[in-house]
Amino acid sequence: MDTWLLSRMQELRDLQGLIGLATWDQETYLPAKAGPARAHQLSTLQGLHHERLVDPRLGEALAKASTQDLSEDERAMVRVLSRDREREVRVPSDLVKALAEAQSRALHAWREARKERRFALFQPALRRLLELRREQADAYGHGGERYDALLEGHEPGMRVERLTPVLTALREHLIPMVGKLAGARREVPRLFDGRRYDKDAQWAFTLRLLKDMGFDLEAGRQDLSIHPFTGGTHPLDVRLTTHVDESTPLPAIFSTIHEAGHGLYEQGFAPEHYRTPLASAPSMGLHESQSRLWENIVGRSRPFWEHYFPALRAAFPEALAGVDLDGFHMAVNEVSPSLIRIESDEVTYNLHIVLRYELELLLVRDELPLEDLPAAWNARMEKYLGITPPDDTRGVLQDIHWAWGELGYFPTYSLGNLYAASLYRAAERALPDLTGHLRRGELLPLRDWLRTHVHSQGFRLPAEELVRGVTGHGLSDTDFLAYLKSKYGALYGVTL
Repeated sequence: MDTWLLSRMQELRDLQGLIGLATWDQETYLPAKAGPARAHQLSTLQGLHHERLVDPRLGEALAKASTQDLSEDERAMVRVLSRDREREVRVPSDLVKALAEAQSRALHAWREARKERRFALFQPALRRLLELRREQADAYGHGGERYDALLEGHEPGMRVERLTPVLTALREHLIPMVGKLAGARREVPRLFDGRRYDKDAQWAFTLRLLKDMGFDLEAGRQDLSIHPFTGGTHPLDVRLTTHVDESTPLPAIFSTIHEAGHGLYEQGFAPEHYRTPLASAPSMGLHESQSRLWENIVGRSRPFWEHYFPALRAAFPEALAGVDLDGFHMAVNEVSPSLIRIESDEVTYNLHIVLRYELELLLVRDELPLEDLPAAWNARMEKYLGITPPDDTRGVLQDIHWAWGELGYFPTYSLGNLYAASLYRAAERALPDLTGHLRRGELLPLRDWLRTHVHSQGFRLPAEELVRGVTGHGLSDTDFLAYLKSKYGALYGVTL
């Protein structure tokens, strides 16, 4: 490959790393008064990245490379970077900078609105982001569905025409499933009412989980944030965050496992792909499959807790006094409609995603007045989950994604659930003693299998093509629904 082209690829990755670092810092250690300065810094960095990506010389170099005799990996690099460039070359640099600045300002407004529990304080910032995202979608180009252009940035190849039936089918399967489980009369222990779980002990337990999962803490770190996320600069500098609540250890435990799933993916890219377009996941749905696989299929399984519950009880001897494994396992798998997406159970979780997807689609189409968004949110919460948020912070303001302007991102969570179930089923076939490994706290065999078949592949192949090669089939809800029916039917003693 031409040395100039490789150098430009590396420079682009370096700029993306700095943007990731600045964004991570914005969520963790940025001083309260530094928001406006960071908005300008991010705008400048994203503007520089955009200018280098749309540089005509890069287009010429990519076109030339596409006609040369390249290795398989080099062809993939050219394909991925060409796709990214073809999208961004259509977007004016002024729009890129405006979006970066609007995102930082919206993040500040979102935080203030959450404190006051008033969506109205966030509404002007969200309106500006929506205007800019619609403008961006039109610049990218689409066949009449702006959301397709935004979705492409997170889940390449996915379209509303295909996505809506997938999510609608999930919704239609899950609503009656939730109803059956609610009527099962299974007593779920109230383990967290009035108990205190020391924050330092929680932190220590999460670090043990990270180590056991194989997350390299010399090539990454964990910090605290309002909304847990994974970011960073490079496969050797991966940043995780978690959330600690002294009234219950579950948010810290499962946020850590979830984000570690993302982090293992980031650390698992092949070294020869570092600083190239291949050191990335082919879709956010596939990235999310790793976090959901670890958090739910592994982290909420009984074999996992057969090993870790004694250690958890030792960490919180008073709070967990008299609690046995059966009771704890039932408690961490309770199916109950809840207000907060990141705290919801596996069965109701995708209903939260359907709600957000439907509202996003209306917003991007400009078919829902922004002032009506909280009411529309509450109406769908009541329809799908049977509950209504008492305030905006526990309703329409709960997620950070809209403050980031990340329209088109939420559906990838559901796609991740579907991919996760299929990948885990393939891992069970490949690792006959997988359950035994979990029971003994041996998490590295699964990590290593995922590293070989998913992580190290990077962006060599499109997401669904990669999954098909590993599992034998593409996107499907069959494995996911079978998993839910088997696990929760047994837990609640019902046929689903």
